[in-house]
Amino acid sequence: MLSQLANKRVASACLKSLKSASAVRSLALGRDILAPSKAFFSAAALEQPLDHHPAVMKEKFHERLKAEREQALMGGGPKRIARQHEKGSLTARERIELLFDKGSFQEIDQLKAHRCNEFGMDKKNFPGDGIVTGHGLVNGRHVYAFSQDFTVVGGTLSETHAEKMVKVMEMAMRVGAPVIGLNDSGGARIQEGVDSLGGYADVFQMNVDASGVIPQISVVMGPCAGGAVYSPAMTDFIFMVEETSYMFVTGPKVVKTVTNEDVTTEDLGGSKVHTAKSGVAHGDFPNDVAALRAMRRLLDFLPSSNEKSTLPVKETTDPADRLVPEVERLVPDDPNTPYDMKDVVRQIVDNGELFEIQPAMAGNIVTGFARMEGHTVGVIGNNPLTLAGCLDINASNKAARFVRFCDAFNIPLITFVDVPGFLPGTEQEFGGIIRHGAKLLFAYSEATVPKVTVITRKAYGGAYDVMASKHLRADANYAWPGAEIAVMGAKGATEILYHGEVRQTEGSGASMLEYQC
Repeated sequence: MLSQLANKRVASACLKSLKSASAVRSLALGRDILAPSKAFFSAAALEQPLDHHPAVMKEKFHERLKAEREQALMGGGPKRIARQHEKGSLTARERIELLFDKGSFQEIDQLKAHRCNEFGMDKKNFPGDGIVTGHGLVNGRHVYAFSQDFTVVGGTLSETHAEKMVKVMEMAMRVGAPVIGLNDSGGARIQEGVDSLGGYADVFQMNVDASGVIPQISVVMGPCAGGAVYSPAMTDFIFMVEETSYMFVTGPKVVKTVTNEDVTTEDLGGSKVHTAKSGVAHGDFPNDVAALRAMRRLLDFLPSSNEKSTLPVKETTDPADRLVPEVERLVPDDPNTPYDMKDVVRQIVDNGELFEIQPAMAGNIVTGFARMEGHTVGVIGNNPLTLAGCLDINASNKAARFVRFCDAFNIPLITFVDVPGFLPGTEQEFGGIIRHGAKLLFAYSEATVPKVTVITRKAYGGAYDVMASKHLRADANYAWPGAEIAVMGAKGATEILYHGEVRQTEGSGASMLEYQC
């Protein structure tokens, strides 16, 4: 009797669920769907509704998981992706794919979504919440990254969005690996109010905690405005994409309202502004592809963390003892004849390769990464091609920041000196050349990495001291034939030392050159 009742109950359930393929599959596990064995259908199982059967629930979960993953991979959907491409920009996932070695990226928290219920947000589901986070290999080395997705709610930062950023930065610190942020965000998510602002503060704190521990690189590939600008500003390097990226605290409309100035987005915070005028960015590139390729190249020079053992060493075919006769013609004997210090540097370093940092800012000093015998070195050099190589406010800030980065990550420093002094003028004095020049002096003085200094032509005045002189405990100081080290140039010294005699002989036709010689 019980067997007949069970068979009827099962048969009835099967007939009601023929439209559900998953239900049929779950019941087909028995030998005979209409006459299953007693061992397969226990009495407890028969009392459960079919929708609550473990096999049915598991199948539904897999279907939902698949749908969520597909939605996460599509970001904001085909239309928004098309608009992103129309702007000349890649999507967050396309950028990740270009940055990492093929097939090496492992995503973290792909389905994590926002928890906001206000302003209709409870009806909107965004798996991943507008940011892709994870880790992988770049040229075979472990790197962490996050990539903001502008196609999802404009890449705006929510509490959950910030949690994902913080998590990937914490993981990078734990394992000692660089972290790269690909920024493309409309700023704070207004619907979440102070939760969004709190998320920014959490990210800022992580930037500070990671500073000097692991390299932090920011690539601004779209909008970055308001409070969002301060996270990149606290990282080690910022790079931008021409025409599609911008950074500012307040936008053109606010500027118009407050100051009545008419200014475009590009003129206010575009890449040219921040690479050549403000010094906020360390370089710019024509498009996303060029920027990401450059980041792969930059990472090849950098250690994974502040541990000396992580400094990269590359095999090189450039012999350490090769002669460089070219420098004899590159550096003119006349101290007033300009030349490009970058040409000298490229002749000396491995394979002529120099990754310049801030090439468009303060052209009177060169900073960048190169290799010597396969080892990464930081290069600093006065460039007589611009302002005769004088140190000014911008040059001092540019070089000081670079020296301190190299010191934090155990990168040896090579300094090429050809400096006539600090740039004179009211603009420099009013702008605080004393304060800014002291930054470079302090940076060199506190640096404990190996320091090698080469005076190529002249080193005058206080600038001689500042540029890694032997008195600042440089490990080795060299001077090329014809190099001059003095308080000032010959003309200025003559005017002071022989001031009276020069005045007396002005009418006699005596030449100032006689006194200079």
